[in-house]
Amino acid sequence: MAAFVDRVTVHVTAGNGSHGVSSVHREKFKPLGGPDGGNGGDGGDVVLEVDPNVHTLLDFHHSPHQKAGNGKQAAGDYKNGGRGEDRVLRVPPGTVVSVGGEVVADLMGAGTRLVLAHGGKGGLGNAALANARRKAPGFALLGEPGESVDAVLELKSIADVGLVGYPSAGKSSLVAAMSAARPKIADYPFTTLVPQLGVVRSGDVTYTMADVPGLIPGASTGKGLGLQFLRHVERCAVLVHVVDMATMEPGRDPESDIVALEHELREYGGDELDLVSRLRIAVLNKIDVPDGRELVDLVRETLEARGLQVFPVSVATHEGLDQLGFALAREVEQYRASMPEVEPVRITLTPRAANDDGFTVEPDPRTGGWLVRGTRPERWIRQTDFNNDEAVGYLADRLNRLGVEEGLAKAGAVPGDAITVGDVTFDWEPTLPAGTLTVEETAGLGGRGTDTRLENNNRLSADERLAAKKARRLPYEVAEDGWIDADLIDGTPER
Repeated sequence: MAAFVDRVTVHVTAGNGSHGVSSVHREKFKPLGGPDGGNGGDGGDVVLEVDPNVHTLLDFHHSPHQKAGNGKQAAGDYKNGGRGEDRVLRVPPGTVVSVGGEVVADLMGAGTRLVLAHGGKGGLGNAALANARRKAPGFALLGEPGESVDAVLELKSIADVGLVGYPSAGKSSLVAAMSAARPKIADYPFTTLVPQLGVVRSGDVTYTMADVPGLIPGASTGKGLGLQFLRHVERCAVLVHVVDMATMEPGRDPESDIVALEHELREYGGDELDLVSRLRIAVLNKIDVPDGRELVDLVRETLEARGLQVFPVSVATHEGLDQLGFALAREVEQYRASMPEVEPVRITLTPRAANDDGFTVEPDPRTGGWLVRGTRPERWIRQTDFNNDEAVGYLADRLNRLGVEEGLAKAGAVPGDAITVGDVTFDWEPTLPAGTLTVEETAGLGGRGTDTRLENNNRLSADERLAAKKARRLPYEVAEDGWIDADLIDGTPER
């Protein structure tokens, strides 16, 4: 099995945030010292990082499932949990990341990082939930689960010069002769099963050369090794067609080989990539074989008429390799000069909106009730411990302040309707305060805005409260003076 993998699907899962802690401070002579539960730690992220020392995606082929560390557990005495360990996946330069069929990143440059899956947020402890009205919360928020993403990693080799041509045309031999690379060389088709890269130095110019596995007619539709390796020519500045001058196959000649190759490049790249315009040089290989040199003279004019530079070479004797190397160096230098100057990568910080109150209320055909969608409501649902009544009440208060209940009322929801938020479905019992809606909007909400305590006004007046206070002091007056004045009870003492 070849030790080169250029396309793989990875299943990554970020770390879960740990739960907050509900705790009460205990100390001698302080039985109720107040809440001191710490916050849970955030889960670790799954990060892709470009490493020039990595040349293949083989590691992810054998281990496609990757997971970051969970957040560390919190404790009482205000001890917050630590953040989970990030899972850093090192990928080679030129890795294209796709999620759901859509390209999300093209990773270039050493050290470039992409957070593929974000870790879950840790839950708040009861110390962080305490306020002036809720001085000692008896609950804490749960940690959120980390994101799970299925991504496709696709490697597109980065090389200045790409060698293309029919199988056994001598591409691997040419790379071995011009660089220190040592690809496998044999006398049968498709010897090269993976792209081979070599570094070539011609004068003062150093460039990389890639040997792409042999292409045959129909490669753009997946025939042979076509689609599997055509992606590796997309980033090449110059494409070189290596022509076999010693082929004995019927119906093949240098011109027909180039016509077939241009057709496959045009079908694969289209007008967007325009790969045919990069095919500028034709290398007529194996001129040392009998009749090979004579065949060069027959096809040179035809190939030059197509706009190609023709270089007859012999890998066995190294004839013509120096001239080819300098020609490739000139083409690479021209390409590099035409490219815009690379600007330093700027780190962009995009803070989240502090008042992102967006949510929608829509009918739910599954339950016949209503479906509430929104980032904040769904996150609050995940953070709530539904086994704790106080936590459920806190959730109801948060949804009310956000305006969810008002939105439900305006949409036409009535008490008892099934309301679904995230993965939780519950029966709606409105808790809106009086006066938030109009009379028409509150008509169907079961007497909202009324309070039976207001119908029976049993509140004492100020004089009555004063008389009751003095009556409570009566036993102390008797104990000190030994007498009692009946008028004291009426609030008008006389001595």
